[in-house]
Amino acid sequence: MSEAGGKANSDPALRRQLVKLVRQLARGECRVEAVEGSGLRLTGAEERFYPEAIVAEARSLGLARLAGGRLAASAEATAFLRRALVAGEEAFVEQHGGIVRTAAEVDGVRQPVRRDLLESPLGAVARLKDRDGKAFLPAEALEAGERLLADFTRGQLQPRVTASWEPRLASRAKGQAGGQAEIADSAMAARLRFSRAMDAMGPELSGVAMDVCCFSKGLETVERERRWPVRSAKLMLRTALLALARHYAPPLPENRRKTHHWGTEDYRPAL
Repeated sequence: MSEAGGKANSDPALRRQLVKLVRQLARGECRVEAVEGSGLRLTGAEERFYPEAIVAEARSLGLARLAGGRLAASAEATAFLRRALVAGEEAFVEQHGGIVRTAAEVDGVRQPVRRDLLESPLGAVARLKDRDGKAFLPAEALEAGERLLADFTRGQLQPRVTASWEPRLASRAKGQAGGQAEIADSAMAARLRFSRAMDAMGPELSGVAMDVCCFSKGLETVERERRWPVRSAKLMLRTALLALARHYAPPLPENRRKTHHWGTEDYRPAL
């Protein structure tokens, strides 16, 4: 951190608030609104309140930039977060609900793992509560979204944003097959699973699931790009992930009682 960060270094409470703010901005820019008696409200992938001094400190350290009423992380924010974690901020993250313990499939075996909701594209939605105080996203929906992201990543479906200066034919000999033949079998299997998952959700729901789970778009961004009403994206996402969860783990068929025909002892059915 720069010399201007002396105040944050000397005040642990200020530093923790600063780390929380920069982590939120790292997931996407936020709209800034002044709230009387509550400081500033930042609305993006999630909604949080901060004292004005925290936002001012982030800007003075060059960690955030304000333009058009929107606050965004600067290029220095990533390095700041990395230094904060190395300095022992992991305990702060776990204490304040960033880390949850769950189970995941690793090499075909389900094992207990720790998931950082602050790093997950679904983290902001996973922390939302419904009117009864329960999690807005059921556990099976959250796991389905993470599974969709895993297949998206393993299938190498991320768009390439950098140019490749390697010769197109340099990696194979003359006459050797290229294109899909060069893709590993595991990647092809992941692409197939991803395609089936998208088909299971249908065209009306698969888009929002891919935007949030695979491209890490915030709910507000999805609503703005798709011109949806406010707070509608989270409902569409929940519906999509529940449909996806049923695809991954189909419910058992109901045991329906067979119909019986009561008759006398000499009754014989007509063919």
